[in-house]
Formats: sequence, structure tokens, C-alpha cells
Amino acid sequence: MTDIITIIGGGLAGSEAAWQAAQCGLNVQLYEMRPSTPTGAHLSGDLAELVCSNSLGSNLPDRASGVLKNELRQLNSMLLDCAEASALPAGAALAVDREEFAHRVTEKIQSHPNIKIVREEVKEIPQTPVIIASGPLTSESLSRSIAKLSGEENLFFFDAIAPIVHAESINLEVAFRASRYNKNEEDEGDYINCPFTKDEYYNFVGALRSAERIELRSFEEAIRAGVKAGQFFEGCLPIEIIAERGVDSLAFGPMRPVGLRDPRTGRRPYAVVQLRQDNLAGSLYNLVGFQTNLKFHEQKRILRTIPGLENAEFERMGQMHRNTFIASPKILRPTLQHITRDDLFFAGQITGVEGYMGNIATGLLAGLNAARLIGGKTLLTLPHETMLGALCHYITHSDLKDFQPMKANFGILPALVLEKRTGKRERGQLYADRAANVLKEYTSKTLQDAGKFI
Repeated sequence: MTDIITIIGGGLAGSEAAWQAAQCGLNVQLYEMRPSTPTGAHLSGDLAELVCSNSLGSNLPDRASGVLKNELRQLNSMLLDCAEASALPAGAALAVDREEFAHRVTEKIQSHPNIKIVREEVKEIPQTPVIIASGPLTSESLSRSIAKLSGEENLFFFDAIAPIVHAESINLEVAFRASRYNKNEEDEGDYINCPFTKDEYYNFVGALRSAERIELRSFEEAIRAGVKAGQFFEGCLPIEIIAERGVDSLAFGPMRPVGLRDPRTGRRPYAVVQLRQDNLAGSLYNLVGFQTNLKFHEQKRILRTIPGLENAEFERMGQMHRNTFIASPKILRPTLQHITRDDLFFAGQITGVEGYMGNIATGLLAGLNAARLIGGKTLLTLPHETMLGALCHYITHSDLKDFQPMKANFGILPALVLEKRTGKRERGQLYADRAANVLKEYTSKTLQDAGKFI
């Protein structure tokens, strides 16, 4: 078998897969159609560009996202290294300067002697060893080729990205710096918070409900149907759709004020919009959880009614786009191989794994497994007790009628036998400890052989 692997897509999963395969000795041809063929959501031609949030989730070791990060550290993830080198203040979360992060990844990939970047669109699935990591914005031509191979029409959900504002335009006489449950009075906190009174909140919700939205042609009714059918990932719902569910839906969702006190009043606000630093210079902030599909002029009008953002200047407005993913339970194995073709792998969001870290993790596994296949070694099927193993098991064993994108969470791990009084944090730590021990034992047995391929 050839020692050449084709990887389609230079996002998080494709970049990690390319690095891992190259480190194992394969010659990698990494295809990325940007910037000559734009996606509608990306802004540059850099690899691993983040188009939604700049947060890679919690870094706490007893949280699901933290467990997955620790597994990736143990498995030598290159992208996680780049993320930590590009980190911004974000409390217990790992947030990055998205431009610096993408630049670091691009430089690492470009400088690897075993990787060649090809700036072309791939329209058909190659018949040679390949990893498809084309992401949720897979081109129409490649989507048709994938659908033809699988015998199933692609599933889909919709995603939206949040607006970004210039820090200097935020009114800090109204907004205040704090992290939730911040007990250190000397620490200002990593977030800027815009507090609402009850009346301000209800006026804001009313404006959202009546605002004009961007026409999505035939997608509009599919969005509403997708919400009911579970095809619209809850973590990416636009704020205006959340507002339609009830007047207090936002106050119990992305605008929940728990753990925060307005220093002007000494009391908890009725609701709050949090802004998180988006670049290393601290000149840009994104509105946390504020994905939207309102028309741009409506976004400016309504978002400027948020206390503290009355004079906000926007670097980027929110927008919505269609995300496609395959029917993984029908066509993938836990090794991320296609069920009928050993040398065809899928990785990243197109598989139904949600979240930046899940994308990176599946790219890592696909890269290692492609190298092991070509090297004639047994492929890795990670234990279900690990977070990555559980994610791969979920996307390949779910009932297709209930299948929707899934991010790292303790609910997909095999249950532990626990005492009834075990607290949430203690329970999380027990899951984390088990995952770490199981992965250590698995890798010591499986990856102990030295040689060209891991």
C-alpha cells in the first residue's frame, strides 16, 4: 500500500489529522479549497480558522471538555499545543486569539517536510487512502459524492456565529468586568458583563421577536422543522429563535445572570450579556452565546439597546449557515473508517461530533489510524471509558432517527457506580480519573511498539 495519504479539509480536524499522519511517516497531501473557493463563513485562507466562538471550552479537569483536553495532551495533539500558546484570559475556559492560533497551526503544517498543502477544491472522493475532514461547510460537489457513496442523503443542521465588537466602544460605566462566582475581589474577571433590569430585558426580548431576519430561501422553514426534529444543535440556536420559546428563555439560557453581581447596585442583574476577549490585543470582544440571523441593520439597532453597548462598533455581524454531516451510525466504524472501504476515513464536524475539541480529537484519531492502516498495524478503537472513545462510539452506534451532533459530556460515558450523595464536581473527577487511567493503560499496551508508525 502507498505511503501517501490525501486529507480533504484544512480545518481543525484536517490539520490535526495531517500532522499526526505526517509525524507517523506518511506523505500527506492536504487539500484546502480556501481562499480561492470561499465558504461564506471563513474570512481567511489560514488553516484551522475558528469561525464561531474563540473558546475551546473548559480547562477544568473535572469537566467533560477538560477530560477530552487531557486525553489530547496524552496523545500529543499539535493543535492543542497551538491553542495553549495562543491562550487569552477566559476564567476556567481555554479561549484563544483566533488569528494567532490559525497562524501557528498554518506555520506548523507548512513547515512539516512530509506535508504538502494543495489549494484546490476536491469534488470527488479519491480512490486512494483519504481522510475527509471537509467540515460542516463541505462543498456541494463533494457533498454529492459523499451522499452517493453512502446511499443516504446527507443530514443537516444550521449553525450561526455571534457578533464581535470593538472593546473601545463598550461603555464600562455601565458594563462591568467579572467572572461568574468570582471570589477574589482584587481580580476584575475575564468577562465584560452588560447588566439588564427586568424592564430592559423584556424590551430587548420584544425587539428580538419582531426584528427582521435574513432571508434563507428554502432554509427558513427547514430551520423551524429542524429545531423540532433535533437537527438544529441547541448550542448554536440563534437568540431570536430562543426568544420565541418564551419571554424568559434567554434569561435562563445565554443571558442567565447566575454568579454575577452588578457593582453599581450590589445585586444580581435580571439578565446579562457576557462579552469574551477575542484577540490577544484585547481590542475585540465577542458576545457569548449570541448567535443570530437578524439582518445586519437590525442587529446594530437591537444590540445597541444592550446596556453598555449603546455606542458599540462591530467588527463582525452575526450570521447563519447550513452545516452538513453524514449519517455516521450507518456508514462509520469507531475507528472512523467507512464501513465498506478500509482506506476511507472521516473526521471532524462532518461526522456529527460537535465542538472544537471534538473536531481536533477525531482528526487526531483518524490521522493515527490512517497511518496504522498503511503501516499494517491494528487500528485504534479507544475504550468507551475515555471521552474520545465515547464520542466515537456515540456517533457510530446511535439510533439514526435520534442522531444529532454531540459534544463531549459525561452522559455518553459508561455509568459509574456511585454513592447517592456524590456531588457533581466529585462525580466529574471520578469520571476524569477513570478516563485518564483507562487511556494510560490502553496506550501503554497498544502504542508501546516502536517503529515508523505509532
